Amino acid sequence: MKSKIYLLGSLALALLLSFNSCKSNKESAYQAAYEAAKAREVNNNQVEEVTPVTKPTYDVPSSSTNATIQKEKVTVVDGSGIQQFSVVIGSFQNKTNAESLKERMANQGFKSLLAQNDRGMFRVIVASFSDKASAVSERDRVKAKYYPDFQDAWILDNQ
Repeated sequence: MKSKIYLLGSLALALLLSFNSCKSNKESAYQAAYEAAKAREVNNNQVEEVTPVTKPTYDVPSSSTNATIQKEKVTVVDGSGIQQFSVVIGSFQNKTNAESLKERMANQGFKSLLAQNDRGMFRVIVASFSDKASAVSERDRVKAKYYPDFQDAWILDNQ
C-alpha cells in the first residue's frame, strides 16, 4: 500500500515538474519573439514603400462591327434611353433577379435599364447606342472589365 502511495506521489510530482518546465519554455520563446520584433521595429522605424497592386487585364477577342446580333422587339420596363443597339449582360425569366443585376450595375456607374421581350424575358441592358460599332466596343469593354462574369454579353437590335 505504501508503495502505491509512493508511486502515485512520484507520478504527480513528475507531472507537476513537466508542466512547469513547459510553461517556462513557452514564456521564454514568446519573450524571445517579442524582443526580436521590438528590435526590428526600432531598426525599421521608417515607413516601408508599398508597391500598388494593379488589376490584371485580360485579352478578350473583339468581334468588331461584324458581331452577331439578336434582333427582337423589347419594351423598357425600368429605365429610359433605349436606342437601336444595346449591350445585354443578363437575361432572366424572374423580374426580381433582373432588377438585382440592374441595380448592381447602376451602382457600378452604368445607366442600366430593364427591358422585356414579347416572350416575357427580362433583359438587363448596360448601354444603348444608335450605331452597332459603338455597341460592340462597349460590349467588349464590359467583357474585359468584368472578366469572367459577363463573357456572354451580347448585342440586341431593338426592332
